[in-house]
Amino acid sequence: MSIVEEPMLRVVRGEPTAEELAALVTAIASVRAGAPAAAPAPPPLWRDPAARLGMTRRGPLAWPTSARPR
Repeated sequence: MSIVEEPMLRVVRGEPTAEELAALVTAIASVRAGAPAAAPAPPPLWRDPAARLGMTRRGPLAWPTSARPR
């Protein structure tokens, strides 16, 4: 009794190169393995109005100390 396995991927259109197929198989294998997703990058500081004004104090005393000179 021989066991015939179905192919993991099948190209239905186009002629991908060996490198393109290797990249696709690697991406699919990493998703199936449960690879952790990359954390989103924090927004750049130029978009933060508080950073542009120099008001970057955070924490429980941020509001009362925000008007004090540094």
